[in-house]
Amino acid sequence: MKELYTGKLYWPETSRKTREYEPLRENKKTQVAIIGGGMTGTICSSILVKNGLSVVMLERDRVAGGSTSANTGLLQAGNDIMLCDLIKRIGERDAAAFYRACREAIDMIAAEANALSVDVGFERRSSLYFASTEQHLPKLRQEYDALKACGFDVEFWLPGDIAEHFPFRKPGAIVSHGDAEINPYRYVSALAEDAVTAGLQIHERTDVVPLHKATDGKYHLRTTDGFEIEAEHVVYAVGYEPEELRGQLIKAELNRSFAVVTGVQPNLQSWHERFLIWETARPYLYLRTTPDNRAIIGGLDEDSGQPLHSDAGRRKRSLRLLEKLGSLFPGLQAPAEYEWSATFGESRDGLPFIGEDPKWPKVYYCLGYGGNGTAYSMLAAHVLRDLIRGEQHPLSRIVKLDRPSLTSI
Repeated sequence: MKELYTGKLYWPETSRKTREYEPLRENKKTQVAIIGGGMTGTICSSILVKNGLSVVMLERDRVAGGSTSANTGLLQAGNDIMLCDLIKRIGERDAAAFYRACREAIDMIAAEANALSVDVGFERRSSLYFASTEQHLPKLRQEYDALKACGFDVEFWLPGDIAEHFPFRKPGAIVSHGDAEINPYRYVSALAEDAVTAGLQIHERTDVVPLHKATDGKYHLRTTDGFEIEAEHVVYAVGYEPEELRGQLIKAELNRSFAVVTGVQPNLQSWHERFLIWETARPYLYLRTTPDNRAIIGGLDEDSGQPLHSDAGRRKRSLRLLEKLGSLFPGLQAPAEYEWSATFGESRDGLPFIGEDPKWPKVYYCLGYGGNGTAYSMLAAHVLRDLIRGEQHPLSRIVKLDRPSLTSI
């Protein structure tokens, strides 16, 4: 079992005791078996069951207990790969379609969050994407032009505009409206409970061994405890590349990142409208606030597929993140109360992997590589819903596992 994070997490401590689900203790038949109970698996399960499909979701640990707990909860249409760069890679039409789909995914998450009986911390926010250096300014203007042409609600702020709203000055920035923030742990936990009410079956502490296909065309999933699920369709929503695909199709890299949540800040007035903040430098710094007036800072990505185990090493990086926060907001003085290191994946072409296995009909993957994984999860749910129903989603060609944009990388 891949270790996804180390350190002390913030989100699980914001939630009441979450519901527990019994392990699988009998053989079952279903239309769709979903392996993975994190953000992606839960959103996919919810969408599919609400579209009339019978669904069983299998999670080897606890729902929302993996990468979801280490997610910083920024929901943005902007991606790790700039729109202007994506246009060069896959063409203007497809790049614009992908970016618009990410924006629409945020609207769908908003609708889901607002329909839940639990407050999941969803709030609309604008984003400030600033040029880290003067050298980045021409590219940032190019990105602004591409977003504007694509119909996004964006502004370009000059250094004086930034200084007028924030206690720091940068060479320039794109302000994007319509983004959001969320408590990912509460959202996934509440969405799972809501989906169970709609007919979803969830089994935690249920580990699945590699599947096999029977002569009747059905897939048989056997658990390590010896029970079996018979399914017409199988969805892998495991966060990173499953063993069945290891090294065959997916061109991606696993790295680790770091995050800090401060203590309650007594004065957040200098943080204009609680904007989400990130920058053009790579690896980039990203920041947001919380409903209880804390600051979240993340970044310092490193080329390692394993989270950092050393407490002293994590603390050293936490202090660096706090220094970066202090350079932007000198008035924020509360120390770190939570700090962690987490594994994350980046695809080589900047897009998620969503679609059917080219060699295994009716076996699907939704692997949301990149910093925009929550939006990708909602996007994946709708792509897979259409594929399972025998329909073609407009984005399926762009994000499929054997897409043309990977052939030259």
